[in-house]
Amino acid sequence: MHTCSIKKDGVAACVARAAEVLRRGGVIVYPTDTIYGLGADALSDEAVARVRQIKGRSEHKPIHAIVADLAMAEQYAVVNKPARALVKKFLPGPLTLVLKKKASVHTGIARGLGTFGIRIPDNAFCLELARVFKRPYTTTSANASGMEPPLTLAGIRAQLGQGADMVDLYIDDGELPARRPSTVVDVTDDAPMVLREGAIAASLIESEQV
Repeated sequence: MHTCSIKKDGVAACVARAAEVLRRGGVIVYPTDTIYGLGADALSDEAVARVRQIKGRSEHKPIHAIVADLAMAEQYAVVNKPARALVKKFLPGPLTLVLKKKASVHTGIARGLGTFGIRIPDNAFCLELARVFKRPYTTTSANASGMEPPLTLAGIRAQLGQGADMVDLYIDDGELPARRPSTVVDVTDDAPMVLREGAIAASLIESEQV
């Protein structure tokens, strides 16, 4: 179990270590603009399975991914006009967009699904890791399934129990402030639908419908 501190070691050093872990199929815990997340190669069946095992998460519940920007998202998902409007208005930020996946994408978080959920967080570590790793990585809360996500690494380790030992690298950004999770919006057709209201109000999403 290894830790890299953003405050002590810097963003670049922690990104380099995290990217190496992801490349070899490992799992990280990392800070976002909302809570700490569990990260692994989003296109790897084995890595995503490890994330589910650590969380105790059902295979039937979707997991989303962080991408560096719209261009990376378009490699894996169909970004329609309503999605582009939301990207322009709210991203980077606490918004998850559920998009139709590209036909060529069928592994990892896309396995058995017709969709591909993306996040572009307003967080320097997250964005730089996506650029350096050059692939999407999972963004699901670092908690035991069904429990409140802890705001510290100590709390995460305690809650995950034996699952905490399966995490290869912890990225420490101290205690995160209490914040609402990302708002999740289905943009698979021309009428965006809010699946979960979070940090961005549903009324703001609806006002962007085109």
